Amino acid sequence: MRSTEEVVESLRQALVGAGVVLPSLGVDPVTGASDEPFPLVELGRCNVRVAERLASVVRGERPAVGTHAVDVRDGRVGEVAAHVGDGVRMRPVGGGREWDCPKASVVDARPEEVMRARLRRTNHESVRG
Repeated sequence: MRSTEEVVESLRQALVGAGVVLPSLGVDPVTGASDEPFPLVELGRCNVRVAERLASVVRGERPAVGTHAVDVRDGRVGEVAAHVGDGVRMRPVGGGREWDCPKASVVDARPEEVMRARLRRTNHESVRG
């Protein structure tokens, strides 16, 4: 059997792979220092956005809420805001009016696509003053 620390690290890596970071994840100090044969794992506190992403990952939603995706119908890059019925609600990178997209038309965004969308938004805002 693996140590509690190994299990916590394994969970941390799995969560990071799913795009979720729980900053307070660790071994519960009280049960970890006691004679308990199985110390508790402290999941800790997180903000609402992390909780929403974690719930989305646990539900098996793809792409997960809070991640970036591309609407292949027109190439727009956005953050997944919600899964609604058979669709995905997307929010433009940097904010703006949300739009709905069929799940079949959504793919994970590559980091360079997200960076391009952010740069496009920044350039647009700098021209507007």
